[in-house]
Amino acid sequence: MSSQQLEARIPADKLGQRLDAVLAELFSDYSRSRIQDWIKAGKVALDGQSQSKPNMKVLGGEKVVLQAEIEEEIEYQAQDIPLDIVYEDADILVINKPAGLVVHPGAGNPDGTLLNALLYHDERLREVPRAGIVHRLDKETTGLMVVAKTVPAQTHLVEQLQRHAVERVYDAIVVGRMISGGTINKPIGRHPTDRKRMAVIATGGGKPAVSHYRVLERFREHTHVRVQLETGRTHQIRVHMSYLGFPLVGDPVYGGRLRIPQQMLPEFADFLRGFKRQALHAGQLSLTHPVSEKVMKWKAPMPDDMLALIDVLRDDMDDFHAMQDDLGYDDYDYDDGVEVEWVTDADIPQE
Repeated sequence: MSSQQLEARIPADKLGQRLDAVLAELFSDYSRSRIQDWIKAGKVALDGQSQSKPNMKVLGGEKVVLQAEIEEEIEYQAQDIPLDIVYEDADILVINKPAGLVVHPGAGNPDGTLLNALLYHDERLREVPRAGIVHRLDKETTGLMVVAKTVPAQTHLVEQLQRHAVERVYDAIVVGRMISGGTINKPIGRHPTDRKRMAVIATGGGKPAVSHYRVLERFREHTHVRVQLETGRTHQIRVHMSYLGFPLVGDPVYGGRLRIPQQMLPEFADFLRGFKRQALHAGQLSLTHPVSEKVMKWKAPMPDDMLALIDVLRDDMDDFHAMQDDLGYDDYDYDDGVEVEWVTDADIPQE
């Protein structure tokens, strides 16, 4: 536990405002929720008197002393786990997470996580809660994550996430031929009977969740979609796509029964059966740097297994159409998704 004493004078124009709100403004390196915890723990004094109620009203002019205490992650060990670092400076770190890497230790994963790797990469991250982790990706989801290297940077990044100011864009391969893109605005919460799963909660209890999606490429019975998160709920894309009837390829929790297109070549079908993770990749990340305030953007290409999946689905579609051509069939809808106005004789200029 590291401790730092902070002192300030409450401005006179703050008369009647809440203590926690005023302190969050005075000590902007720390979040309001963290300051509330310190107040409740008796770590804040006004004119020498300890305070314990975050909602108390200030008079203005009081001297405030805050004993800021940050828990150190001493219970976790540093482990030499390779990191694909996309960007790093004194304040933030951006990584491209591989499939199979758990972000934070927990039940069943006491170590071997991204957090353990971060502590090995930079021991100073022990001074930052959760080693600077501000958001997560599922174990089998790949792609970009930002990590804060200081407490102030972590506070600012968390606030950006809460304001939906961090842009996160994902590539996903879903089961089913999606006609068009759109937006799904459905709250997400714990499944009512299976506490290990999340679900769309229709009547209260869920947290607001918004996903914007658009179609990039259609295959015979699958679709490559791009999803932009407005919120960041647990399993949000996986739950929303499944709710729409287009679960992610390979999703072991929300994917349902494996669907193989009719007349698919055996080698293509075997590839689909062998794809054992959700086909989801966080490919684009954009945020405002917590210190320089510069807008920064990063992109990470899709991993090899998802690129191979797309190639298989393209080859399957080409093979199927070639087979139909050999049989004299032509059932491909060339007008799919395109507005067509047929020309009549009346539309042709007469000489």
